[in-house]
Amino acid sequence: MTLRAVPIGIGHYLPERVVPNAEFEGKIDTTDEWIRARSGIERRHFAAEGETTSDMAIAAANAALDNAGLTAGDIDALIVATSTPDLTFPSAATMVQAGLGLKTGFAFDVQAVCAGFVYALSTAQAFIASGQAKRVLVIGAETFSRIMDWEDRATCVLFGDGAGALILEAQDGTGTSEDRGILSVDLHSDGQYRDLLYVDGGVSSTQSTGVLRMQGREVFRHAVEKLAQTAHAALDKAGLGADDVDWIVPHQANLRIISRTAQKMGVGMDRVVVTVQDHGNTSAASIPLAMSVGVARGQIKQGDVLVAEAIGGGLAWGAVVLRW
Repeated sequence: MTLRAVPIGIGHYLPERVVPNAEFEGKIDTTDEWIRARSGIERRHFAAEGETTSDMAIAAANAALDNAGLTAGDIDALIVATSTPDLTFPSAATMVQAGLGLKTGFAFDVQAVCAGFVYALSTAQAFIASGQAKRVLVIGAETFSRIMDWEDRATCVLFGDGAGALILEAQDGTGTSEDRGILSVDLHSDGQYRDLLYVDGGVSSTQSTGVLRMQGREVFRHAVEKLAQTAHAALDKAGLGADDVDWIVPHQANLRIISRTAQKMGVGMDRVVVTVQDHGNTSAASIPLAMSVGVARGQIKQGDVLVAEAIGGGLAWGAVVLRW
C-alpha cells in the first residue's frame, strides 16, 4: 500500500473591498482597457486597514475545516505559504495556529513567492508519506497590496489580496495513478534570475519592507516555457498525459500566460480554472483560491485529475498532479 495525501476540505477568503480597474484611472497613467488587454484582470480585493495575512488565513482555514467537517483539533500540521507575513517573525502559521485554537501539532511558513503553495503541497505530501502527520492544513495567504509601488503602473494594477486553504489527509492507495491524492511533484528554482522579480527591501539589506519590482516581459517569457515544462514533467512522473487532465489549476498571474501555457500543454481553455479576472495575482494564495472557486462552481469533482503549476520570484517554479 502507498500513503497518499488526499484532499478532504477546501475553503477561501477574500477581503470585503473590491477594487475595479476603473479605480486606478486618474491616479496613474492607465485604463481599464489597458489592464484587461495585458493581464485579463478586471478587479481584485484589497485587505482592510488592520487586516493581516494571518487574519485572512484563519478565515480560509475555518472555511476548509467546515467543508471537511473537522475541527482544528483534527489537524496535525499547518503550513502557510506566504511572502507577506504579519511580522518578520514569528511565522504567520503560528499565528494561524493560535487563531484556530490549535494547541498541538506544528506550524511553519514556506516562502517561494507565487510558487509557494506548490512548494507547501510538496512539503505536506512528504510529511504524510513519511507518517509524520495524518492531516495537514495547507494555506496560501497574501497581502500584496502592502508591497506595491503605486506609481508603477506595470505592477500595481496586477496584484490582490486573499487566502485559500486545503486539508490533506493520509489515506491508503494502490500506488497507481488511479489513486486519489497527490500523485507527483516537480519542483525547480534558479537564483540567477532573482532580479526579474523581487522586493527591493529586507531585514538584513535595507531594514525596510521595500516594494515589488518586476521585469514583466522577461518574467512572461520564462513563465510560459517553464510552466509547460514542469507540468509535463509532473504528469510523466505520475504516468499520465495531457489527455488525462480534467483541470489545470494554474497560478493566476496573467490570462495570457495561462492561455499560452495551456496551449503548450495541449489542453483547451475549457479545462482550465480561471479566476484571475476577479482576484488579480494573489501570489501563493492564487492556486488554493482557484481550487476553492472551482469546487464551488461545480467544475472540480471527486476523481478529477488536476495539475497545479506556478512560477514566482527566485525564480522558483513547479507543478503538482493530484486526483481530487
